[in-house]
Parts: sequence; structure tokens; C-alpha cells
Amino acid sequence: MPRIRPARFVHVVYRTRRFQEMIAWYETVFDATVRHQNPVLAFLSYDDEHHRIALINMAAVQPDATETPRGIVGVDHVAYTYDTADDLLENYGQLKEKGILPYWCIHHGVTMSMYYADPDGNQMELQVDACATPDEANAYMDSPAFAANPIGVEYDPDAYLARLRAGTPGSELLKRTADFPVSPIRGAIAA
Repeated sequence: MPRIRPARFVHVVYRTRRFQEMIAWYETVFDATVRHQNPVLAFLSYDDEHHRIALINMAAVQPDATETPRGIVGVDHVAYTYDTADDLLENYGQLKEKGILPYWCIHHGVTMSMYYADPDGNQMELQVDACATPDEANAYMDSPAFAANPIGVEYDPDAYLARLRAGTPGSELLKRTADFPVSPIRGAIAA
């Protein structure tokens, strides 16, 4: 099977201790609109993508920190999208065969994502859109469900890949159903 490549670059996430200042700057410089904001996270876009820029408010995440150690602020991760869930999951299988595994697999609601770290520890998100259209993604980000859990829920990529290879359409694996867990997950904040 030929190597599967991402279709396009989609967003960048920054960790900051100047949350409101950063939001205002990206609104001004990119003419961006805040798609969703809470005390910890802000998602902004300047086009029909659900978010192109995300900001993590480190003052809310680590309120007791008196200084900002190197690496606490700055780029959190970059994201690349695949055209289909099939491509994302088959790429996972190909990378796993080479000993490259994601450190976190999460369904964000708007995307099904896998997070990897390169040898230097730079983080990247490989994802596929879970919504059929930008309007559907934006509506989900405006929903009470997203406000209640803007991070998402973890999933088992091996189980998803097995289901795909057993004949379940990849589009079915993108759907949130009644049995899909909706409780917030542990761990790092990602977008």
C-alpha cells in the first residue's frame, strides 16, 4: 500500500499567559472570529474552518506558577488533516508497523485526532474532520455539548482500525453515538 499523506495543514495551538491580549491580537491581525471561548481555551478562525488558531490560557491551567519556565508558552502543536477516517486510521497502522505510536487519541467532536511527538518532542496532531461541512462543525462548536466538554473523549485506535478493516465504513467511526463516552478525559489540553 502506498504511504498515505495528510491533505492539508489546518491549525496551530499556542500556550500563553497573555490570554486576552493574544485573543485580541489574532482577532486584529487575522480578522479572526472567536468560535468558542471559556476561561482555559479559545478557538479562532478567519475562514470557514472551525478553528485555525487555538489558545490555551496557562494562567488558568497553572494559576500558582510565579514564573513561566521555558517551553510553557509558545507553540503547543501543529495539525494536519486527512481526507477520510480510512486514511487517518490506515496511516496509524502504517506508522505503528514502524514503531511510531501516538501518545494520545481523542475524538474532539469536530475532529477525530491522534497526537504524535517527533524525536525532539515537537507535538503534532493528525486528524480527520468529523463533521460533513464547516457549518456543521461551527454549529457543534456553538452547542451546549461542546461547551460542556471542549476537549473530547479518548478512543482506542487499534479497535477503530480493526472495525474499519472488518468492514465498518470510516464515516461511521466519526459519528458520536449514545454509547460514545462523553465524560471529559484526563491529560493534556489539546485542540
